Amino acid sequence: MTNDEKLAMVKALLGITDSSEDAVLTVYLSLAASKILRKAYPYDSTKTEVPLQYAQLQCEIAVYLYNKRGAEGQTYHSENGINRAYENADVPKSMLASVIPYAEVI
Repeated sequence: MTNDEKLAMVKALLGITDSSEDAVLTVYLSLAASKILRKAYPYDSTKTEVPLQYAQLQCEIAVYLYNKRGAEGQTYHSENGINRAYENADVPKSMLASVIPYAEVI
């Protein structure tokens, strides 16, 4: 999946039709890629491409981060019957659970 395809998927998931948010969404895709790469390659910081099997997960994490804007790190919020709490201030562990760390034997 190309970066343009990932951007198009994120925009579709968020219901964004114009290009005014492209720069912000690209940054969130980059942050999501970084989180996946750190989990997938914990001992190799030279990897820069998200493996194909995690491309959709990268989009899902980018959408999660975008939707959390303005409430980063929120642990609890209650207003007019709406309650919010986040697993942690970062991407939930449950989202990264499917990323299998890669390691080599020396």
